[in-house]
Amino acid sequence: MFKNIKIGTSPKQFVLLAVGADRKVPPHAYRSNSGAKDALKHALFTGSMGEIVAGPGQFVLVGLGKKEARTPLAFRTLGARLLAALDKAKIDSVLIVSDELNAAQGQSIAEGMGLAQWRFDDHRGTASRAKEPKGVLTVEGGDSDLHKSFIRGLALAQSINVARQFAATPPNVCRPNWVGSEAKRMARQSSLRCRVIDVAQAKKLGMGGLVAVGQGSSVPPCLVVIEHRPTRARGGHLVLVGKTITYDTGGYSLKVNNGMVGMKYDKCGGAAVLGAMHAIAAQKLPIRVTAILAVAENMVSDDAYRPDDIITLHNGVTVEVTNTDAEGRLVLADALAYATSTLKPDYIVDVATLTGGVVVALGAFCAGLFCENDGFRASVESAAARTDERVWRLPLWSEHRDFMRSRHADILNSNPARQAYPIQGAAFLSYFVDEKTPWAHIDIAGVASKENAGSSPTGVGPTGYGVKLLTELATSLAG
Repeated sequence: MFKNIKIGTSPKQFVLLAVGADRKVPPHAYRSNSGAKDALKHALFTGSMGEIVAGPGQFVLVGLGKKEARTPLAFRTLGARLLAALDKAKIDSVLIVSDELNAAQGQSIAEGMGLAQWRFDDHRGTASRAKEPKGVLTVEGGDSDLHKSFIRGLALAQSINVARQFAATPPNVCRPNWVGSEAKRMARQSSLRCRVIDVAQAKKLGMGGLVAVGQGSSVPPCLVVIEHRPTRARGGHLVLVGKTITYDTGGYSLKVNNGMVGMKYDKCGGAAVLGAMHAIAAQKLPIRVTAILAVAENMVSDDAYRPDDIITLHNGVTVEVTNTDAEGRLVLADALAYATSTLKPDYIVDVATLTGGVVVALGAFCAGLFCENDGFRASVESAAARTDERVWRLPLWSEHRDFMRSRHADILNSNPARQAYPIQGAAFLSYFVDEKTPWAHIDIAGVASKENAGSSPTGVGPTGYGVKLLTELATSLAG
């Protein structure tokens, strides 16, 4: 597989002809139309979506199929398949010529190529059979708009891959102190501001949720704050909050039956926020955005918090712990309360792998969205539709909030009745956000990682879901 992809030109380019099911030759086909027509006579090429055939001469034929087959996912998948096909054919430079690709479709192809190019090989050892990626693929768009769309797609894929790299990092490496260091490194490279609120400061700030969840670990928890502050900002102040549980054993409510495997992905909310900040900085969006990563490791020890503990969070709300495996909402609650009281944002979005219940309800097809502000919800749903990172609205009523009431404290972190479990998480979090502030909670437990590759360009592992949605939301709010 190619080690890198770049946008540019090369003297030894192959012409990549992307055509629909009718197999019409683009009028501006590169060099000679006769050569393009000869290539399109290839007996095995039908022009169906995703078809890739090496034609005679220096031509590669790519099928776009009928218009109804041209979905964003189909184009991202095409990009991933195209990367593999070019690598197999040892073609390292292509000029893309097409009359049928618009800018959004070209961007999706480039995005798919960039996502498929990513590998997490950091920990391969001497017994590995994996081949070292090498070589650079050079891609040029046949016209200005297509060329620019490929630049945008590859740049966005790079930001998504920042999130995937963070998510894939194993828990013996990615511990709370490592998250702080990594966030500072990324911030320096992206001209962002970054600071870390350590456990001592968190205690002074009354962040009982963050402190309790992390107190069973030998590495203390922290809150990471990353800021994008352009000189001439518009569109208000957007705060993004990411659940960043570097590993989740469940605490004393221990995960059983091998339920711990894959819990390194319990930090995918924080990964999405980190990747979005990378993209927002790269695009120099003219809107103030602050990211907060609520970072802790949920472990078991004689210092770990317990069911029946009562803790006080940043805004003074007391919580009776009934389940130490409902820890994500505790760290998020302190982050949300801190954002509300200190940053005073115009909008808040939190992203979290919060509940298994949302996976039961929605599967791996979309994330669960909770937002009771009609205008802001429309903005989030519109951004989700434009980026093909789907969300589905679930209710959050006063009855759900009342369901979280405790006899011994203000609220429970989990109602033992287990009814409406995905909604319980959102109802709990609602106690930590000012009701006048537009707020959206996105539960990404079903979409943050994949166990089966299927047709996804990301394959098995972390998807980077949320990076595009949050970046597009910030873009739309900036106006």
